[in-house]
Amino acid sequence: MRNEQAADLLFAQSRPGCRAVRMPECDVPAEAVESLLPRSALAERPPDLPELTEPDVVRHFVNLSAQNMSVDGNFYPLGSCTMKYNPKRNEALASVEGLAGLHPYQRSETIQGMLALLHALQEMLAEIAGLDAVSLQPAAGAHGEMTALFVAAAFLRDTGQHRDVVLIPDGAHGTNPASAAMAGFRTLEVKSSAAGLVDLGDLAAKLDARTAVFMITNPNTLGLFDRQIGQIAEMVHAAGGLVYLDGANMNAILGIARPGDFGADLMHFNPHKTFSGPHGGGGPGAGPIAVAGKLAPYLPAPLVAKRGDCYTLDFDRPKSIGRVRSFFGNTGVLVRTYCYLRTHGAEGLRRVAENAVLNANYLLSRVKDCLPVPHGDRCMHEFVASAQRLKAERGVTAMDVAKRLLDYGFHAPTVYFPLIVREALMIEPTETEAKATLDSFAAALQRIVAEDAGLLHDAPHTTAVCRPDEVHAARQPILKWTAPAR
Repeated sequence: MRNEQAADLLFAQSRPGCRAVRMPECDVPAEAVESLLPRSALAERPPDLPELTEPDVVRHFVNLSAQNMSVDGNFYPLGSCTMKYNPKRNEALASVEGLAGLHPYQRSETIQGMLALLHALQEMLAEIAGLDAVSLQPAAGAHGEMTALFVAAAFLRDTGQHRDVVLIPDGAHGTNPASAAMAGFRTLEVKSSAAGLVDLGDLAAKLDARTAVFMITNPNTLGLFDRQIGQIAEMVHAAGGLVYLDGANMNAILGIARPGDFGADLMHFNPHKTFSGPHGGGGPGAGPIAVAGKLAPYLPAPLVAKRGDCYTLDFDRPKSIGRVRSFFGNTGVLVRTYCYLRTHGAEGLRRVAENAVLNANYLLSRVKDCLPVPHGDRCMHEFVASAQRLKAERGVTAMDVAKRLLDYGFHAPTVYFPLIVREALMIEPTETEAKATLDSFAAALQRIVAEDAGLLHDAPHTTAVCRPDEVHAARQPILKWTAPAR
């Protein structure tokens, strides 16, 4: 049951005379504040702060937190954003004083343990990618994309190649064209085939002497592994371009396929997805990139290097694109990534991918009868169902279904992406969910599609905020809060 008091602002709960803290009597001579500060620095009256006891404050914020959905409390089938369980041992290990208590300005000889850890992580990520060199600096997946494309641009300039076009499939993540534009490229869209894969004819027609990079997510955003990837890489390389692998969907192929082996020249990782760092709320994040040997000289400086028995930060990189982030990356997230990789090992990572694919295919088989899946009866780690038939027959949209899932205690899947599927619901169960959870989710979807359309149009019905007018909220947002009359 929702706690009504938690929905009230602290100001509404205020009661005159209540205090959360009582200060001791002043033990030095008191002075009037007017004698200590100029009048221009003084407010006309004290700030209008709520008056509450300590339990009032604690209960308010605990109750508010309970109204938020989180992967620790709910199933989060958020397609394209891999919301798997975050192992709490990794949180504890990342908080060890010898790691969390370091200062980035310490001399390298005083942080040998952290540098050894980061160097090992570089090596592990290079091995998983099947590429030669890694930078841990980028602060998120999109930042990693942008950084990798800056590396590509530096390589092209240094080798005298005048290429300025990045080719991107029509089902790509929206960050791909944004990253390309930030790196100074212009973009062209490559169409998908009826099977949901890259249309090789359209790709061939758009490859030319201006092609710098072809960006591909594989498995793609439909949850399909493009088996043409070897041929695609050959075509791009023959035209003189580079192949960029958007690593957002690495959860499906860990330990099974390596991007470098199927033709990628550069890629990024999303540790908060693939390696289960905390995810959401805008950060913190990390987006390490891996590149082929010919691109390694252009990676951001510094890299963590090993010289003899010591570790150091290598700034002597004359062709480097320079820093893209302060210090040497978001070490809190990177430590969690290292712990995750060491915990699983090579065989464990392969099982992660196998179980992610197994869970997705099981859920697809349970869902496809009530919500058709346009692109095949098999998928990798995620699949895209469609509410198009539901909308045509009963006027029920993908958004209606997503909102109603909140009433059943499930976070909504990604909706309306990728754009190549109408009324899309993009669902990824991840490997950390049990069969019972997947069965409950499938049963909820089956009940929802049979419910009254009017009920669904107004969903959710049990949350603190139900169905806002999202268009009105976007066009006329309320950005200023006014205190109630006292």
